[in-house]
Amino acid sequence: MAKFGKWLGGGLGWAFGGPIGAILGFAVGSAIDSVVTVEGSVINNQSNKRKANDFSLSLLVLIAAVMKADGKVLKSELDYVKNFFLKQFGSEHTQELLITLREILKKDIPIQEVCLQIKTYTLYPARLQLIHLLFGVASVDGQVQQDELNVIKIIAGNLGIKPNDFASIKAMFFKEVDGDYKILEIEKSVSDEEVKKAYRRMAVKYHPDKVSHLGEEFQKSAKEKFQKVQEAYENIKKQRGMN
Repeated sequence: MAKFGKWLGGGLGWAFGGPIGAILGFAVGSAIDSVVTVEGSVINNQSNKRKANDFSLSLLVLIAAVMKADGKVLKSELDYVKNFFLKQFGSEHTQELLITLREILKKDIPIQEVCLQIKTYTLYPARLQLIHLLFGVASVDGQVQQDELNVIKIIAGNLGIKPNDFASIKAMFFKEVDGDYKILEIEKSVSDEEVKKAYRRMAVKYHPDKVSHLGEEFQKSAKEKFQKVQEAYENIKKQRGMN
């Protein structure tokens, strides 16, 4: 339990129990009594902190599942993940994340059960962000391996991610024919007006404010996804000569 003291000190919500809690070895009964409760005006801040911690632990468990997809975990992969965390969270939080990740990598991960827990307690935009983050981690070495892609697809299915949304996020990391159209979830044959409507729809769907409850760290990553939508729209406009 000491290994995860910082997580408990920062507060956990739904991730404290269920499959995720079991993976980390949380003893819900006695340990939950030792968690400091917060009263008064800081309750909302504590609630947001717990949401962010729950989301971070969910991400770590799913990252571990992707890293173990090919049956082995390489030091180079851990280095890639470390660099990803540094970019997103800074050095102090990265150390916590890596210690926790190494513990998770030692465990068997029941993907279906973990995803059901995450799906039960998170909003759809947060689950979209998880898939985007998993692709980001898997692609840090310049390519996504087929085994990793298969696991991410399984995770997405169990999280209830719609096929067109999965294809949209995947197209942000793969050079595909008509990839810009896939990002906007439209066919190349649509009219200019439909392109504009699709952009507005996707801009709302992927706006960073959709995950504001998860904290600045995850909003930073959400901005990258939002920028990909903007870039896809600008590319299509240029190709078509749209105003």
